[in-house]
Amino acid sequence: MSNDKPKLTPRQQQIFELIQRAIARTGAPPTRAEIAAELGFRSANAAEEHLQALARKGVIELVGGTSRGIRLKADTLRTVNESRKRPAEPRNGGLPFNLPLPGLEQLVLPLVGRVAAGQPILAQEHVEQTYAVEPSLFSRTPDYLLRVKGMSMKDVGILDGDLLAVARTREARNGQIVVARLGDEVTVKRFQRTPEGITLLPENPDFEPILVPPDHPEFELEGLAVGLIRKQLPN
Repeated sequence: MSNDKPKLTPRQQQIFELIQRAIARTGAPPTRAEIAAELGFRSANAAEEHLQALARKGVIELVGGTSRGIRLKADTLRTVNESRKRPAEPRNGGLPFNLPLPGLEQLVLPLVGRVAAGQPILAQEHVEQTYAVEPSLFSRTPDYLLRVKGMSMKDVGILDGDLLAVARTREARNGQIVVARLGDEVTVKRFQRTPEGITLLPENPDFEPILVPPDHPEFELEGLAVGLIRKQLPN
């Protein structure tokens, strides 16, 4: 999606805002039937037509096989969160994103699942779902949620299946918990830099530290852990 905000018709803007409100309220997007009922459409097919138009404009992505298969694009999520930090822009000739929504003081974050080797961590195909969360939950503003895999950090309370809130950065201090990429693996570990290179330390004696020599071509720091969510969220 380009830097220009897509121009939405009044009805498309209304549906887009409805999707955001549903995610903010329940953590999940609405069904076609719920959109139709909310906006007075005669059938879910009318809602589907508007959703298809929003998808063509790059605002949302439609996922087949599920009644709630609506996802906000990663670029859209960034626009949503950035727009909450400044006044909404005036409408000229069309409808840009009209944000923030009244009374909506939440972050909308992408949940990243399995990450393919060599691809950006926020590539759209890695985003499983989007969730609205309270900013006050975190030590600093996160950019995404990462689903934790494995028990290598259990001694600091980070468990398999937890959602780790991550702030994107390329630098870290010794002792911070980071998300790092090493080859085809994205891992959560404690960061330690030494003259010999970087050591990624587990918090579980059953796991060995990962030693990363200086200038390792496949190492990349993806972000800092800034919070943790452990509760049953809607699928």
